[in-house]
Amino acid sequence: MNRTNTIYIIGIAKSQQHNPITQQFGRLLLGFNVDKDTGIIYACGSTVVMKSTYDFLDELFQGHNIDTDGDLIRHEIENRYFGASQKAILVAFRDAQRRFRMYRQGVRGELLTRQDELTSG
Repeated sequence: MNRTNTIYIIGIAKSQQHNPITQQFGRLLLGFNVDKDTGIIYACGSTVVMKSTYDFLDELFQGHNIDTDGDLIRHEIENRYFGASQKAILVAFRDAQRRFRMYRQGVRGELLTRQDELTSG
């Protein structure tokens, strides 16, 4: 595996108002170390409070394809992650998918790095 062939893509989502993630970080971010050619996720970082949650999400995403495994990942999250941030994790992942697809289309700069959730259209 050639790590120089990777990019770092983030996905952002709002979490519930009284969620510890919101209290500590303001919003949920998922950061993905992704092979820029294949879309394979090598690692996932997240703004979560508990280390066990961080590790669980990293394990859940690793080895999946950010571009093509969306339904499989959604199924995994819905059937294995039962924390209060489940919906925010799904939204942040979809946001990261949009950013990755924009990158593959040649978009660079502010549109990829802005610190708010991208809109669908």
